[in-house]
Amino acid sequence: MSEDEKIRIAVLASGSGTNLEAIARAAESGEIPVEIVLVISDNPDAYALVRAKNHGIPTTCFLLTDFENRGAFDRAIAEALSAAGVELVVLAGYMKLVGGEILSRFKNRIMNIHPALLPSFPGTHAVRDALEYGVKVSGVTVHFVDEGLDTGPIILQEAVPVYEDDDEESLHQRIHEVEYRLYPLAIKLFAQGRLRIEGRKVRIVQDANNMR
Repeated sequence: MSEDEKIRIAVLASGSGTNLEAIARAAESGEIPVEIVLVISDNPDAYALVRAKNHGIPTTCFLLTDFENRGAFDRAIAEALSAAGVELVVLAGYMKLVGGEILSRFKNRIMNIHPALLPSFPGTHAVRDALEYGVKVSGVTVHFVDEGLDTGPIILQEAVPVYEDDDEESLHQRIHEVEYRLYPLAIKLFAQGRLRIEGRKVRIVQDANNMR
C-alpha cells in the first residue's frame, strides 16, 4: 500500500460511539490511512449515528424487528458492507454477536475492542465483572472477531491498573483513554498490511513485504 492509499472501513455501533469518534478523528488527521465509508447501527437512537453525520460519514440503521429472522438481518448488513466496498469492519460498542453471513464474507477482516484483558471477563459487563472479582489489573484488548463471544485472535493488549477506590465509572474512564489510542493503532497496522494470523496468534510484522 502506498503512503497515500487508504483502505475503506465501516463501523458497527449500537451506543454513544466514543470509539467511533476517536477513529474518525485519527482518520481525518491522517494518523491512520483509512476512510470510514459507512456507519451501521442496530439502534436508531444511537448517538454514534449523530457522531457519524457530524463527520460527514454515511449511515444506515437495521432493526432486527424489520426482518423475518436473524439470518436475513445479518445478510442485509453483509450486503450493505459489500456494496460500500468495505475492506475492514470495525465493531465499536456493537451489542450483537456478528452473524455467520458477515463472518464468512469478511473472514479475518472484522475487529472488536473489549474493556478487559481477554480471555478474562468476556461479555457485556467486563468492567463490573473485573471489579467484583477483585483484580488488581484490568485492561484493553483489540481482537479479530470469530464465531464466539470475545474469543478471536488477539491483536493488541494493554494493562490498566485497578485502584483501591475505583468504581465502575472511574475504571471505565481510564480504560476508555487506552481504547481511544489502542484501537486506531490496531486499525493502522491492518491498513499497512502488518497483521498476520497464525492460529491463535496475531504476528505484527515490520512491513507488509514480510507477510510473504
